[in-house]
Amino acid sequence: MRLICCWPSLKIILAILCLLSLLLNIHYYMNYTAKAQQPHLPVVSVSEHSLKHVGVVLDRSGPSCLPGFYSKEELKPHLQRPLQDAGAPGANGKPFVSRKLTIEERKEKQKGFIKNGFNQFASDQISLHRDLGKDTRHPDCLEQKFWKCPGLPTTSVIIVFHNEAWSTLLRTVYSVLHTAPAALLTEIILVDDASTYDHLKTQLDEYVQQLKLVRVLHQRPRKGLITARLLGAQAARGEVLTFLDSHCECFHGWLEPLLARIVENPTAVVSPRIEIIDLQTLKFRKPATYLDHDIRGNFDWKLRFGWEAVPEEENKRRRNESYPIRTPTFAGGLFSVSKSYFNHIGSYDDQMEFWGGENLEMSFRVWQCGGQVEIIPCSVVGHIFREQNPHTFPNSSITITRNLVRLAEVWLDDYKWIFYRTDKRAALIFKTNSFGDVAERRKLRERLKCRSFSWYLKNIYPEAYVPDIHPVMHGQLENTGWKCRLYVAKRKKRYEPVSQLTCKNIGEAQYFEYTSKQEVRLTTGLGLCLHAYPGRALASLEKCQKKKKAPEQEWIFTKTNHLKNPASGKCLAVAGGNVILTACKYTIISQSWAFAKE
Repeated sequence: MRLICCWPSLKIILAILCLLSLLLNIHYYMNYTAKAQQPHLPVVSVSEHSLKHVGVVLDRSGPSCLPGFYSKEELKPHLQRPLQDAGAPGANGKPFVSRKLTIEERKEKQKGFIKNGFNQFASDQISLHRDLGKDTRHPDCLEQKFWKCPGLPTTSVIIVFHNEAWSTLLRTVYSVLHTAPAALLTEIILVDDASTYDHLKTQLDEYVQQLKLVRVLHQRPRKGLITARLLGAQAARGEVLTFLDSHCECFHGWLEPLLARIVENPTAVVSPRIEIIDLQTLKFRKPATYLDHDIRGNFDWKLRFGWEAVPEEENKRRRNESYPIRTPTFAGGLFSVSKSYFNHIGSYDDQMEFWGGENLEMSFRVWQCGGQVEIIPCSVVGHIFREQNPHTFPNSSITITRNLVRLAEVWLDDYKWIFYRTDKRAALIFKTNSFGDVAERRKLRERLKCRSFSWYLKNIYPEAYVPDIHPVMHGQLENTGWKCRLYVAKRKKRYEPVSQLTCKNIGEAQYFEYTSKQEVRLTTGLGLCLHAYPGRALASLEKCQKKKKAPEQEWIFTKTNHLKNPASGKCLAVAGGNVILTACKYTIISQSWAFAKE
């Protein structure tokens, strides 16, 4: 009788347990889906129908599409690392600590620096298979799982090099083999841009034969990074192209987040989060879970790439740390892109020479033509940033500027005049029409129905300072009384706010603009303005106010050629070679200014 009474309660308990189990599974699924889902990004204008038409959409559904997530076993790399010696030089990404070097070793170290721009001596002492230590990415990254349906695409890793050190090149290759899932890695293509070192010829060809997945393409004669990448892309068999530099090391789980994002959005060009490998010690700066501040790419009006902190508005858009960071530009050395989309969007401008500007050109083109450029924080790759590139090419500065003029002529619309105003060499290349034919690139823009650069600035990079296309006045700011021009000294090779300005001879003066906001700005895009501190005699240069007009930075250029600050009621003048603020007297020639064109 007692057993009969207990039976319904057992059934109820079992039912409750089943219900709880079901609820937990639903909660887990919904939580994961929330993490995996990306927020709606309205800037993508290319329809899925049109993408399918050109073969861009990665359709990975079908009979072989399996339920659930990839297991660790299914994402095992092609090559397991050999056992690591924790005391070995540079082990676990730690810095190489050198003992007292002999005279010969010091000579070897110095020679390595000259040849490579980093400490080759240290690199040669570190294992080609070194582990970078514990996975220190954010917990949101560690919790990521990847659906088998749709599955992740295959990729070809393309590494272009010219006269690279043996140890850094091979460490890059092994780093990929030790981390990239074997099921996803189709091949590693090394593209040699006409290296002259013996170890990068037959010795390299024979060495990589043992690695099965690795092959070398030799480009002769030397044509530069852009042409070499196009050669690698043409030869690639993977669904996705992944480009790496030849002095990188890949962190845990770097590849899967890149490929997953491309499956989700085939028009995304995605870059890993790039961490620094110290050029002196080869220490790998591991991602810190809570201390790091994310950065993204930008540009200035001399069309130079740079980095900046991710704006608060962009961070608010992201639901957690695994979410992509939209970036106005990208560095261009390390990224993944669907091969079909790469070709659809115009690959590279093959009339650009060697390297320089191709990353900005691709950034503008992708955004303006309906794609997205993103940094994937859960994908981490280390990179040696050299102080200067030891590998030169003929007329390098002119070649890079020519590339930038091609970019400006196709993608910048009327904003190109800002660039030409700040770069005299670019203006000359434009005036002499010596930048080559850009008709095909303009046809590409028309065919893809790409948006204007004004749209890009408004929607993709609203934080950018946009100078007047045609400023009120510009040139060197000359004091017509003393026949000297406003001079700003650089600090550590760059311009910074200064508390004292001087007036010097013509040859040393800088370019200024008088804007429609009545600012006197130093060199377009640097964000430094002529500033009048209340109660202070010396004029200074301070950061321009972005959001609101600062009275201290407002200047009226009078009919008598005086620069008057209304807030103080004083005028700009020169006394003893210094630029000062003094009571306005329109008869004193030391207060008279003009913008000189030359």
